[in-house]
Amino acid sequence: MELTTAPSRPEEWKERFATGLFRALSPRLERAAPPEPPEGLAPFEHVFVPKRKGRLSATWFPAAGAPRGVVLLLHPWLPWGQAYFHRRGRIQALRSAGYHAMTLDLGGFGASDPSDGFFDRDVEAGLMHLRERAGGLPLHIWGVSSGGYWAHPVLARTRLVSGAMFEDVSPHLLEWSWRAAPLGRPFYLFFRHVLRQAYWFLDARSHARAMSVKAATYVSGEKDRGVRPEDTRALAEAAGGRSRIVPGAGHLGAIKIAQEEVIALALDTFSRAESRAKYPAEDLLDPLGQSWISFRKFIADRQA
Repeated sequence: MELTTAPSRPEEWKERFATGLFRALSPRLERAAPPEPPEGLAPFEHVFVPKRKGRLSATWFPAAGAPRGVVLLLHPWLPWGQAYFHRRGRIQALRSAGYHAMTLDLGGFGASDPSDGFFDRDVEAGLMHLRERAGGLPLHIWGVSSGGYWAHPVLARTRLVSGAMFEDVSPHLLEWSWRAAPLGRPFYLFFRHVLRQAYWFLDARSHARAMSVKAATYVSGEKDRGVRPEDTRALAEAAGGRSRIVPGAGHLGAIKIAQEEVIALALDTFSRAESRAKYPAEDLLDPLGQSWISFRKFIADRQA
């Protein structure tokens, strides 16, 4: 897919003002004490990720065997932050497949310091930490709802990530709010028309068109009022990825109804991204037949 230019970031003072308004319009959450991972997720290591101002709390879960890659898990807008991933088997599946995993508390969640501007800065800090820690291993993202949403601007402006798995991601959080919390519509209109640059920067569709990931998958529920099936398909199309709509599932419900399928899609996405990075498409499809040696090696590796 041909890359396009992502929306430009607003000036810092505009971002601070827009961030304050965005937080005021977001669902209210009580800050919760971060729970320890259950014994079944041992071994693990608590780490702190430095960022521009302060630090973020995170947990490192090493791969079960020889590592093939590393995955950053980004939580939805729920009070327990990274502890959201203690359930539903994502971490266990990643480790069994040979991936290190790291869960991260975005700014203001868990033991993390408040965000300095939009939350994509926290996502980028987490990725930079993993790149340094994981060395040359392929780096992937698995983002759920707002966690996946805030990953989009980072994936559009960096070339750090190979594969991306997204669950229940809205193309625009204020569009989600328009449908899910209609009482705030006068404020959403104010944001859109007065803070135009910030509003367009928050459009995940534009960032999806500029992403450089080798493979991306978007999953959502058929009955999600905030993230409609057509929203998921539009984001996947913009990113050059694929989509899956789980029948009967509401918001954050796809993993509950189709856990094995969602996890299998994520692992397949990361595997495809690694294969495409190792064997570029232009080598496999060379019309002059000059890359058949690479193609035969690709087939041999896949069968091994």
